[in-house]
Amino acid sequence: MHVIVVGAGQVGSNIAASLADTHDVVVIDTDGERVDALTYDIDVLAIEGDGAALDTLREASVSEADLLIASTDDDETNVVVCGTAKVESDAFTIARVKRPQYLETWEHAVDAGNEALGVDFMVCSDLLAARTMVEVMGVPTAQDVKSFADGLCRMAEFKIPAKSAVAGETVSEADRFPGLTFAAVIRGEEVVVPRGDTVLEPEDDLVVIGRPDEVEAFGAALAPDQTNPEEVVIFGGSEIGYQAARLFTEQGLSPRLVERDPDRARWLAEQLPSVTVMQHDASDQEFLERENVGSADVVIAALETDQGNLLATLLAKRLGADRTAAVVDNGEFTDLFEAVGVDVAISPRRVTAEEITRFTRTRYAETVSIIEDDRAEIVELEVDRDSEVVGRRVADLARDLPESVVIGSITRDGELLIPRGETTIEAGDHLVVFVEEPDVDAVTAAL
Repeated sequence: MHVIVVGAGQVGSNIAASLADTHDVVVIDTDGERVDALTYDIDVLAIEGDGAALDTLREASVSEADLLIASTDDDETNVVVCGTAKVESDAFTIARVKRPQYLETWEHAVDAGNEALGVDFMVCSDLLAARTMVEVMGVPTAQDVKSFADGLCRMAEFKIPAKSAVAGETVSEADRFPGLTFAAVIRGEEVVVPRGDTVLEPEDDLVVIGRPDEVEAFGAALAPDQTNPEEVVIFGGSEIGYQAARLFTEQGLSPRLVERDPDRARWLAEQLPSVTVMQHDASDQEFLERENVGSADVVIAALETDQGNLLATLLAKRLGADRTAAVVDNGEFTDLFEAVGVDVAISPRRVTAEEITRFTRTRYAETVSIIEDDRAEIVELEVDRDSEVVGRRVADLARDLPESVVIGSITRDGELLIPRGETTIEAGDHLVVFVEEPDVDAVTAAL
């Protein structure tokens, strides 16, 4: 597949790196230094130029492109790039935008059956980051959460606390949840497919797949002192903070939101009648103590700078908040934030790159989730009637498939089944499968 990526920032370079191994990738950027750096880092053709200009797109062979991804930091530029590409190409176009207003306009046009700005698929970074943060913070102790099978199945990644009841137990001993499959243990740089005698160690990242209620129950068992959030505080009325507050209200919660700018605070109060908006500085410790922020179940920092978000979350943690999450503009800092005490760090750039990469891979699957920076994937597939796996037991398949494969769940006739060795695969089954990245193509072809 011939792919053109316009914009070589964190989003575009991450997408290009994910696709370069299996596709012919061309990257366009106006910054010559970025272009040079990208050429040395990954196997792509990098072009210095304006991706919104037809001449530049022609240089990238746009007429032969199967896919074009516009991922610059400017919303209008990305929309124009997609529209320009459509002049001489039938390429599928993807535009990254920050403002939800563009996404709303695009969705409205698509729903009405109209041509939508020359964009075939649109990803809104701010809304995606807010949804990711709300979903993750809604499951106690989770580091990542994704839904499959129309919400019947959920994947979650947990870090095992040192004092957890399962720390030091084998998988067989810890498997007290019949609606759950232990899909993988991530231990440093190693991905371990858990067997019955695999010991769960403190600080392991454990990937589980199963019924949403069982996933939540497992998270609660890992840290009994943490429960589903009831009291939520959000620092910053940015677009992400606003969207997070709106999403929490849709879940029946009434979050508190702290915004320093009086005009923005007034607007937020008008738009979010179920939210208590406080016009103040989120780094004022006396104010936070007076407002009992330390009693919050969840504190989210969505301020304008990474430094402000780090300071605010660490301060909230010091005051006693159960769980903290921070928006991190620079995706390279997410590990650092979590290393110094922030429970969950969400990079809008990183989740956008993962979402676009995930979408490009749905050619063989209905849903794809990328795990640990592309080291593994969770894919949802439907078993065809003529598939060779129909009528075979899961235990038999395990002997033929790579060791990295775990069938986490089966959805059949609208019901979720947790597969065991004797479970038989039927035509029309929807499988949610964990697989390490090098084996993805072989496994999806086999299933």
